[in-house]
Amino acid sequence: SRIGPVYTPPEHRGHGYAAAATAAAARWALERGARQVLLYTDLANPTTTNRLYPRLGFRPRHDVLELR
Repeated sequence: SRIGPVYTPPEHRGHGYAAAATAAAARWALERGARQVLLYTDLANPTTTNRLYPRLGFRPRHDVLELR
């Protein structure tokens, strides 16, 4: 299962909405048989990557660059 992108409008940030929604989506997928839950995020974003997602149990696995 995969999650992404997760976005909270600026005026609603800081209330835990993204954390709650991401945790609920991951829990829902795992309870229904997903062996893995992948979360696509911007590793350069210190707010989500360095604080929120590790607290939810996510760990960096791959870094991807898309060129057009």
